Amino acid sequence: MYQIKFGTDGWREIIADNYTVSNVAKLAKATAEWILGNSDNHTCCVGYDCRFGGKMFAETSAYVLADHGIKVYLSNQFCSTPMISLANTELNTFCGVIITASHNPPSYNGYKLKASYGGPVVPSEIDKVEALIDYQYNPESNTLKKHIDEGRIVYHDFEAIYMSEIEKKFDTQKLKAYETHFAYDAMYGAGQNVIKKLLPNSSQLHCDFNPGFNGVAPEPILKNLVPFSEMIKANPNLYCGLATDGDADRIGFFDSSGQFIDSHHLILLLMLYLNKHKQLDGKIVKSFSVSNKVEKLAQNLGLTTITTKIGFKYICELMINDDVLIGAEESGGIAVKGHIPERDGIWMGLLILEYMAVENKSIEELIQEVYSIVGEFAVERYDLHISEAEKQAIIKACKGNEYKSFGPYNIERTEDLDGFKFHLGNEEWVMIRPSGTEPVLRVYAESSSRAKAIEILDACQSSILN
Repeated sequence: MYQIKFGTDGWREIIADNYTVSNVAKLAKATAEWILGNSDNHTCCVGYDCRFGGKMFAETSAYVLADHGIKVYLSNQFCSTPMISLANTELNTFCGVIITASHNPPSYNGYKLKASYGGPVVPSEIDKVEALIDYQYNPESNTLKKHIDEGRIVYHDFEAIYMSEIEKKFDTQKLKAYETHFAYDAMYGAGQNVIKKLLPNSSQLHCDFNPGFNGVAPEPILKNLVPFSEMIKANPNLYCGLATDGDADRIGFFDSSGQFIDSHHLILLLMLYLNKHKQLDGKIVKSFSVSNKVEKLAQNLGLTTITTKIGFKYICELMINDDVLIGAEESGGIAVKGHIPERDGIWMGLLILEYMAVENKSIEELIQEVYSIVGEFAVERYDLHISEAEKQAIIKACKGNEYKSFGPYNIERTEDLDGFKFHLGNEEWVMIRPSGTEPVLRVYAESSSRAKAIEILDACQSSILN
């Protein structure tokens, strides 16, 4: 029998295969029972992004929650994951549900749980929800209209809450001064309306409703953003570009020449801006696959660094229990002090734009300031689509310390916090880890340049796939 299991960030499956109305209803019932068993605050926000069937699955979640005594605030339109997280804090709800598969291919949908503090529900609580799933349950009928009529389900505008927060926290006049120099690619995702409203005269791409995402997985990485890069490159008036994923919690960024700026560089930029310019302190929490340059800059700034397993839920747990300035992942998920303990691609993009505006410097100049402290570097990643048998054989070899070198690169030491990071000397490393959300093996490498990082990746790939 199929069992619903949460990955690094929510439950995700292929629509009409294991992602069905019936399974969503089962999970919603378990969510309701978890709420009832953990709090007297029997309330929940429910939203959905732009994926196929999102509204239907959200409505299913809403009426099942209401059937079990939960007051539901249901989004009146598609919304981003950060909007649901923020709405939890503003409406004082116990938790939030967002129907999304984030950056996964168009055939997927998913179910994320967000907590009252405005971030992911911690892993120990997710385990409790999974344990409550009743696989025999099927709702007798669709009771959505009944619950709306009787006030147990109330429509709410989560995007309006989010826009209000931007107005409070940003120098919007400085942002608007850069409006015509700014480009945004929503990747057909749930962040599209924010930039339309905030910076209407910016250059916008893929900011319309397309549940199939034009056949491209809405993950803001370079291979998926070539048209956006070309658009920036062709327009000398554009200083930078922001891209966000399907539920707008991940960030991609470009400089004025259309060159992709990865999240490692963005994390370092945000560290400088928040600490040196905004005079904010706190620990830097990074996932295992993030550049070691973060530790180098943190040391320079007198800040402490903590490394976690991959999955923003681990970062969030520290952010709600400790004094954290930035929590960040390699995959484009970044959270900062002064906002919710949640990844937010739009928020981070606006912070970078504000940094440029305040300093009156290009993104290229700001990156050079980072390099003057930590040195030039590049982190690259391969996603290897291999069989499960091949994947398991490679992981077994890693666990058995069978790899002593990758081509000319000798392994000096290994870390196995989450996956396997092989340190090669000269501030270089390569890392092997199976994805927690997709059927791929991820291989990462860091070196002083993109070409050298690619050389390391090629040597590693050749060694593990021989």
